[in-house]
Parts: sequence; structure tokens; C-alpha cells
Amino acid sequence: MNLPLRLVIFDCDGVLIDSEALCDRVVSRDLHAAGWPLSPEECHRLFLGLTFPDIQRAAEKQLGRSLGPDWVSGVIQRVTAVMAEEVEPVAGAREALEATRDMGVPYRVASNSSRGEMAAKFTRTGLADLLKGRIHSAYDLLRLGKRGKPAPDLFLEAATAEGVAPAACLVVEDSLAGVRGAVAAGMPCLGYSPNGNGAQLSAAGALPFTSMFALPDLIRSYLHGTQ
Repeated sequence: MNLPLRLVIFDCDGVLIDSEALCDRVVSRDLHAAGWPLSPEECHRLFLGLTFPDIQRAAEKQLGRSLGPDWVSGVIQRVTAVMAEEVEPVAGAREALEATRDMGVPYRVASNSSRGEMAAKFTRTGLADLLKGRIHSAYDLLRLGKRGKPAPDLFLEAATAEGVAPAACLVVEDSLAGVRGAVAAGMPCLGYSPNGNGAQLSAAGALPFTSMFALPDLIRSYLHGTQ
């Protein structure tokens, strides 16, 4: 980092919230119904870190027809309902947020999820108290003609809201789309990879780590310039 650390930007899905398998299940079911029989595992591989409009464009290209103007709002509604009933936090997520707070480092969440989805996730998992007023959704930017990840827009929005230069931010991500967005924004990135060695995230420009319980020490290393 070229500047002292002044903001940590967390991704939501897969970093704070263990939501990706649930989302994959809903998207797989929807795409099956539309005529593209992808398994949840295939949805994960193809769509991790993307917005639902991105997924719709990919599906329409594959199917050669429109899914209609209401597909995104419908899938968001179905995903939100599942999250409100089933989702759990990533192990160590609360501890990482609390440790960041206790270090005196501001933090925000930058996610390709909608605000409704995030509200359901954070309420069910008990993280809403730590995240009030700190949330940035790609859907807010899409309405302004900007882009979600892998574009840098969402991360730059979070930095601007905190009044912090990009080089003074640290991003915590788990997807290639997120890492690419952070790199494009000029922000160093930690790549959470609990089920592998993080080679893909490393190749995209992130420093991999495998446990959220290790994150506070990593943040301290950036805070004190010892990374």
C-alpha cells in the first residue's frame, strides 16, 4: 500500500455471509425452468461474483431469447426469501468486523447483491448492528448508469463515501470478479479462499488467506505497514 490504511471494504457473499450455495440453488432452479439446465455447481463456477443482470445477459445469449423484463426482480425476490430463512454467517465474520472496529479502522461493505438481499442476510445472521450505514449495493450504481463488479465503480463509491483515497483502502474478496474490481480501483486486495490455495485469486492480484479468523492479524499488518 502506498498510503496508510484508512478503510477496509468487505465483500458480502462468501466473505461475511455464507450465501453462495443458496443463491446457486435458486439460480439453477430458475435457469432450469427457462431451458438452461445448469447445476448449482455450474452456476457457481460461471456466475460467482456477478450481478443478476449479468447472469440474465449470459442466459439470454445461451438461450437465444429474452427472459423478460421481470426476471431480475423475480430472482432477487426468491433469493431474498431463501436468505431470510436459511443463510448463516461465514465463520469468523463477526469477529473480523469487531476486530476492525476495535482497531479504529473504518469499514464498509461493497456488494453486487441488492439492498433487500443484504438486509435479509444481515438481519438473520445478527450482523445488521455492525453494518448499519456502511452498505453499498451495485444496484444503486446500476440505476445511475454505472457498473457492479468486476468494474471498479462499487469500490470507488465506498472510498468516496468515507472520503478516502483508493490506495488507502484494503478490499476483502472471495471472487475473481471482486478481485479484478479492486485491482481496477487501485486498491490492494485480500482473497478469501477457504477451500483451496487461492491460486486464481492470487493470479488476479490478491493476497490469499484461508480463514476469516486470520483476517484481523492481516489487517493489523496493513495498518502497521508490515505486510
